[in-house]
Amino acid sequence: MAKTQSKEKSSGSSDGESTHQGHHTIEEHHEGKTHHMGSSHHEPATHHTVTSPVTESLFSSNVLILLVLAVVGMITNQYLISSISADLGNGYLFGMSSQTFSVVAGGADLSAVDVSSLKSTAHTVGAVFPLQTVQTSDDVLAVMFPSGTPDYGAALGVSYDDPVGSLSTLASMYNGLKAEVQKSNPAAWERFIGLSTKPVGISCEYCCGIGPVGVDKSGNSLCGCQHNPALLTVALYLTAYTDYTDAEILLEAMKWKTLFFPKNMIELGLSVAGKDASQLKELPGMVGGC
Repeated sequence: MAKTQSKEKSSGSSDGESTHQGHHTIEEHHEGKTHHMGSSHHEPATHHTVTSPVTESLFSSNVLILLVLAVVGMITNQYLISSISADLGNGYLFGMSSQTFSVVAGGADLSAVDVSSLKSTAHTVGAVFPLQTVQTSDDVLAVMFPSGTPDYGAALGVSYDDPVGSLSTLASMYNGLKAEVQKSNPAAWERFIGLSTKPVGISCEYCCGIGPVGVDKSGNSLCGCQHNPALLTVALYLTAYTDYTDAEILLEAMKWKTLFFPKNMIELGLSVAGKDASQLKELPGMVGGC
Protein backbone atom coordinates (compact mmCIF):
# COMPACT_ATOMS: atom_id res chain seq x y z
CA MET A 1 0.00 0.00 0.00
CA ALA A 2 1.33 3.39 -0.93
CA LYS A 3 1.80 5.85 1.85
CA THR A 4 0.84 9.47 2.16
CA GLN A 5 3.35 11.79 0.55
CA SER A 6 4.27 13.82 3.59
CA LYS A 7 6.24 13.16 6.73
CA GLU A 8 5.03 13.69 10.31
CA LYS A 9 6.42 16.66 12.18
CA SER A 10 9.01 15.79 14.83
CA SER A 11 7.76 15.06 18.33
CA GLY A 12 9.97 17.82 19.69
CA SER A 13 7.81 20.64 18.36
CA SER A 14 6.09 22.79 20.98
CA ASP A 15 2.37 22.82 21.70
CA GLY A 16 2.12 26.16 19.98
CA GLU A 17 3.45 24.59 16.82
CA SER A 18 1.02 21.67 16.76
CA THR A 19 -0.74 21.07 13.50
CA HIS A 20 -4.02 22.79 12.88
CA GLN A 21 -7.30 20.89 12.95
CA GLY A 22 -9.62 20.73 9.95
CA HIS A 23 -9.66 21.50 6.23
CA HIS A 24 -9.61 25.19 5.37
CA THR A 25 -12.75 26.55 3.84
CA ILE A 26 -12.92 28.76 0.74
CA GLU A 27 -12.91 31.83 3.00
CA GLU A 28 -9.66 30.68 4.57
CA HIS A 29 -8.11 30.26 1.15
CA HIS A 30 -8.95 33.88 0.43
CA GLU A 31 -6.90 34.74 3.50
CA GLY A 32 -3.95 32.89 2.05
CA LYS A 33 -4.21 29.79 4.24
CA THR A 34 -3.89 27.13 1.55
CA HIS A 35 -2.75 23.55 2.09
CA HIS A 36 0.45 22.25 0.61
CA MET A 37 0.48 18.80 -0.88
CA GLY A 38 3.45 17.86 1.27
CA SER A 39 1.62 18.24 4.56
CA SER A 40 0.61 15.04 6.30
CA HIS A 41 -1.50 16.87 8.82
CA HIS A 42 -4.48 17.34 6.55
CA GLU A 43 -7.26 17.23 9.12
CA PRO A 44 -11.04 16.83 8.69
CA ALA A 45 -13.05 19.81 7.64
CA THR A 46 -14.28 22.19 10.31
CA HIS A 47 -17.89 23.15 9.75
CA HIS A 48 -19.47 26.10 11.53
CA THR A 49 -23.15 25.70 12.22
CA VAL A 50 -25.40 28.68 12.83
CA THR A 51 -28.08 27.68 15.28
CA SER A 52 -31.45 29.31 15.76
CA PRO A 53 -33.09 29.96 19.11
CA VAL A 54 -34.61 26.76 20.46
CA THR A 55 -38.20 26.77 21.55
CA GLU A 56 -39.82 24.39 23.99
CA SER A 57 -41.45 22.52 21.13
CA LEU A 58 -38.07 21.01 20.29
CA PHE A 59 -38.34 18.91 23.39
CA SER A 60 -41.79 17.51 22.73
CA SER A 61 -42.31 13.88 23.59
CA ASN A 62 -42.32 12.83 19.92
CA VAL A 63 -38.96 14.47 19.25
CA LEU A 64 -37.43 12.95 22.36
CA ILE A 65 -38.65 9.50 21.33
CA LEU A 66 -37.07 9.91 17.89
CA LEU A 67 -33.79 11.03 19.44
CA VAL A 68 -33.74 8.01 21.74
CA LEU A 69 -34.44 5.66 18.84
CA ALA A 70 -31.63 7.24 16.80
CA VAL A 71 -29.16 6.79 19.65
CA VAL A 72 -30.23 3.18 20.18
CA GLY A 73 -29.78 2.52 16.45
CA MET A 74 -26.24 3.91 16.45
CA ILE A 75 -25.30 1.85 19.52
CA THR A 76 -26.75 -1.28 17.93
CA ASN A 77 -24.80 -0.72 14.70
CA GLN A 78 -21.55 -0.23 16.60
CA TYR A 79 -22.20 -3.36 18.67
CA LEU A 80 -22.82 -5.45 15.57
CA ILE A 81 -19.61 -4.25 13.94
CA SER A 82 -17.65 -4.95 17.12
CA SER A 83 -19.16 -8.42 17.28
CA ILE A 84 -18.19 -9.12 13.67
CA SER A 85 -14.62 -8.02 14.34
CA ALA A 86 -14.46 -10.22 17.42
CA ASP A 87 -15.87 -13.19 15.53
CA LEU A 88 -13.28 -12.72 12.79
CA GLY A 89 -10.49 -12.64 15.31
CA ASN A 90 -11.60 -15.92 16.85
CA GLY A 91 -12.76 -17.73 13.73
CA TYR A 92 -16.35 -18.05 14.98
CA LEU A 93 -18.32 -16.39 12.22
CA PHE A 94 -18.96 -19.65 10.42
CA GLY A 95 -18.74 -21.89 13.47
CA MET A 96 -15.03 -22.67 13.01
CA SER A 97 -13.61 -22.06 16.48
CA SER A 98 -10.32 -23.80 15.70
CA GLN A 99 -9.13 -21.14 13.25
CA THR A 100 -7.64 -17.75 14.14
CA PHE A 101 -7.69 -14.95 11.62
CA SER A 102 -5.39 -12.01 11.11
CA VAL A 103 -7.81 -9.54 9.55
CA VAL A 104 -5.95 -7.51 6.96
CA ALA A 105 -8.27 -6.56 4.13
CA GLY A 106 -6.87 -6.38 0.64
CA GLY A 107 -3.69 -8.14 -0.40
CA ALA A 108 -4.28 -8.30 -4.15
CA ASP A 109 -1.63 -7.28 -6.66
CA LEU A 110 -3.04 -3.98 -7.82
CA SER A 111 -0.29 -3.11 -10.30
CA ALA A 112 -2.01 -4.98 -13.11
CA VAL A 113 -5.54 -3.65 -12.46
CA ASP A 114 -6.99 -1.93 -15.52
CA VAL A 115 -9.41 0.54 -13.96
CA SER A 116 -10.83 1.50 -17.37
CA SER A 117 -12.13 -2.06 -17.78
CA LEU A 118 -14.21 -2.01 -14.57
CA LYS A 119 -17.91 -1.65 -15.32
CA SER A 120 -19.58 -2.45 -11.98
CA THR A 121 -19.00 -2.71 -8.25
CA ALA A 122 -18.65 -6.47 -8.67
CA HIS A 123 -15.85 -5.92 -11.21
CA THR A 124 -14.08 -3.63 -8.76
CA VAL A 125 -14.44 -6.06 -5.85
CA GLY A 126 -13.03 -8.86 -7.97
CA ALA A 127 -10.13 -6.68 -9.13
CA VAL A 128 -8.94 -5.18 -5.83
CA PHE A 129 -9.51 -8.11 -3.45
CA PRO A 130 -7.66 -11.43 -3.99
CA LEU A 131 -10.88 -13.43 -4.11
CA GLN A 132 -9.53 -15.81 -6.73
CA THR A 133 -7.31 -17.35 -4.04
CA VAL A 134 -9.92 -17.90 -1.31
CA GLN A 135 -10.96 -21.39 -0.32
CA THR A 136 -13.72 -20.79 2.21
CA SER A 137 -16.38 -18.25 3.03
CA ASP A 138 -14.33 -17.30 6.07
CA ASP A 139 -11.51 -16.27 3.76
CA VAL A 140 -13.81 -13.92 1.84
CA LEU A 141 -14.85 -12.12 5.00
CA ALA A 142 -11.27 -11.90 6.25
CA VAL A 143 -10.09 -10.47 2.94
CA MET A 144 -12.79 -7.83 2.61
CA PHE A 145 -13.53 -6.72 6.18
CA PRO A 146 -10.82 -4.29 7.40
CA SER A 147 -9.73 -3.52 10.94
CA GLY A 148 -7.29 -1.13 12.57
CA THR A 149 -6.40 2.29 11.20
CA PRO A 150 -5.36 3.07 7.61
CA ASP A 151 -2.15 5.03 7.04
CA TYR A 152 -4.19 8.17 6.33
CA GLY A 153 -6.44 7.59 9.36
CA ALA A 154 -4.67 9.97 11.71
CA ALA A 155 -4.79 12.79 9.17
CA LEU A 156 -8.53 12.41 8.68
CA GLY A 157 -9.41 11.32 12.21
CA VAL A 158 -10.93 7.99 11.15
CA SER A 159 -10.50 4.30 11.92
CA TYR A 160 -11.89 1.09 10.47
CA ASP A 161 -12.74 0.09 14.05
CA ASP A 162 -15.16 3.02 14.42
CA PRO A 163 -17.28 2.89 11.26
CA VAL A 164 -20.16 4.96 12.69
CA GLY A 165 -17.95 7.79 13.95
CA SER A 166 -15.79 7.66 10.84
CA LEU A 167 -18.88 7.79 8.63
CA SER A 168 -19.98 11.04 10.25
CA THR A 169 -16.48 12.53 10.03
CA LEU A 170 -15.94 11.63 6.39
CA ALA A 171 -19.41 12.71 5.27
CA SER A 172 -19.06 16.15 6.86
CA MET A 173 -15.75 16.77 5.08
CA TYR A 174 -16.79 16.39 1.47
CA ASN A 175 -18.06 19.86 0.58
CA GLY A 176 -15.10 21.65 2.17
CA LEU A 177 -12.59 19.22 0.67
CA LYS A 178 -14.24 19.55 -2.72
CA ALA A 179 -13.91 23.36 -2.70
CA GLU A 180 -10.33 23.16 -1.47
CA VAL A 181 -9.11 20.70 -4.10
CA GLN A 182 -10.92 22.48 -6.94
CA LYS A 183 -9.07 25.66 -6.02
CA SER A 184 -5.62 24.38 -5.02
CA ASN A 185 -5.16 21.27 -7.16
CA PRO A 186 -7.24 21.28 -10.38
CA ALA A 187 -5.31 18.32 -11.81
CA ALA A 188 -6.20 16.14 -8.82
CA TRP A 189 -9.80 17.29 -9.07
CA GLU A 190 -10.02 16.25 -12.72
CA ARG A 191 -8.47 12.89 -11.87
CA PHE A 192 -11.02 12.37 -9.09
CA ILE A 193 -13.92 13.21 -11.41
CA GLY A 194 -12.55 10.85 -14.04
CA LEU A 195 -12.41 7.99 -11.54
CA SER A 196 -15.55 8.60 -9.49
CA THR A 197 -17.86 9.07 -12.48
CA LYS A 198 -16.96 5.62 -13.76
CA PRO A 199 -19.31 2.78 -12.65
CA VAL A 200 -16.69 1.44 -10.23
CA GLY A 201 -18.76 1.53 -7.05
CA ILE A 202 -17.78 4.77 -5.28
CA SER A 203 -21.38 5.26 -4.18
CA CYS A 204 -24.04 4.40 -1.61
CA GLU A 205 -25.86 2.10 -4.03
CA TYR A 206 -27.15 -0.24 -1.31
CA CYS A 207 -29.00 2.34 0.78
CA CYS A 208 -30.36 4.71 -1.85
CA GLY A 209 -30.39 2.77 -5.11
CA ILE A 210 -28.33 5.25 -7.11
CA GLY A 211 -26.17 2.59 -8.71
CA PRO A 212 -22.35 2.36 -8.81
CA VAL A 213 -21.78 6.08 -9.56
CA GLY A 214 -22.27 8.51 -6.70
CA VAL A 215 -21.25 11.85 -8.20
CA ASP A 216 -22.00 13.96 -11.26
CA LYS A 217 -19.39 15.53 -13.52
CA SER A 218 -19.44 18.71 -11.42
CA GLY A 219 -18.55 16.75 -8.30
CA ASN A 220 -21.98 16.99 -6.68
CA SER A 221 -23.03 14.06 -4.54
CA LEU A 222 -25.98 12.26 -6.11
CA CYS A 223 -27.45 11.36 -2.73
CA GLY A 224 -28.08 13.27 0.48
CA CYS A 225 -27.24 10.39 2.81
CA GLN A 226 -23.99 10.14 4.79
CA HIS A 227 -22.56 7.07 3.07
CA ASN A 228 -22.22 8.63 -0.38
CA PRO A 229 -20.24 11.77 0.55
CA ALA A 230 -18.15 9.69 2.97
CA LEU A 231 -16.99 7.42 0.16
CA LEU A 232 -16.42 10.43 -2.09
CA THR A 233 -14.26 12.01 0.62
CA VAL A 234 -12.05 8.92 0.81
CA ALA A 235 -11.55 8.90 -2.96
CA LEU A 236 -10.98 12.65 -3.24
CA TYR A 237 -8.58 12.93 -0.31
CA LEU A 238 -6.45 10.01 -1.50
CA THR A 239 -6.39 11.46 -5.02
CA ALA A 240 -5.29 14.93 -3.94
CA TYR A 241 -3.09 14.32 -0.90
CA THR A 242 -1.40 10.94 -1.37
CA ASP A 243 0.44 9.02 -4.05
CA TYR A 244 -2.19 6.26 -4.17
CA THR A 245 -2.88 4.84 -7.61
CA ASP A 246 -6.46 4.64 -8.89
CA ALA A 247 -6.57 0.93 -8.05
CA GLU A 248 -5.36 1.61 -4.51
CA ILE A 249 -7.99 4.32 -4.10
CA LEU A 250 -10.67 1.88 -5.22
CA LEU A 251 -9.44 -0.69 -2.71
CA GLU A 252 -9.82 1.82 0.12
CA ALA A 253 -13.27 2.86 -1.09
CA MET A 254 -14.35 -0.79 -1.19
CA LYS A 255 -13.04 -1.38 2.35
CA TRP A 256 -15.14 1.49 3.69
CA LYS A 257 -18.11 0.39 1.62
CA THR A 258 -17.81 -3.06 3.19
CA LEU A 259 -17.87 -1.46 6.64
CA PHE A 260 -20.91 0.64 5.74
CA PHE A 261 -22.83 -2.18 3.99
CA PRO A 262 -21.50 -5.46 5.45
CA LYS A 263 -24.27 -7.77 4.27
CA ASN A 264 -24.42 -6.55 0.68
CA MET A 265 -20.68 -6.30 0.17
CA ILE A 266 -19.77 -9.66 1.72
CA GLU A 267 -22.53 -11.34 -0.28
CA LEU A 268 -21.15 -9.65 -3.42
CA GLY A 269 -17.66 -10.86 -2.58
CA LEU A 270 -18.92 -14.40 -2.07
CA SER A 271 -20.72 -14.26 -5.41
CA VAL A 272 -17.59 -13.01 -7.20
CA ALA A 273 -15.57 -15.78 -5.54
CA GLY A 274 -18.17 -18.41 -6.46
CA LYS A 275 -18.96 -19.25 -2.83
CA ASP A 276 -22.23 -19.99 -1.05
CA ALA A 277 -23.54 -16.99 0.90
CA SER A 278 -26.00 -19.14 2.87
CA GLN A 279 -23.23 -19.97 5.38
CA LEU A 280 -23.13 -16.37 6.57
CA LYS A 281 -24.47 -15.46 9.94
CA GLU A 282 -26.73 -12.42 9.97
CA LEU A 283 -24.80 -9.28 9.14
CA PRO A 284 -26.10 -5.71 9.47
CA GLY A 285 -27.44 -4.46 6.17
CA MET A 286 -26.28 -0.90 6.79
CA VAL A 287 -24.10 0.79 9.37
CA GLY A 288 -24.88 4.38 10.30
CA GLY A 289 -27.78 6.56 9.28
CA CYS A 290 -28.91 7.03 5.73
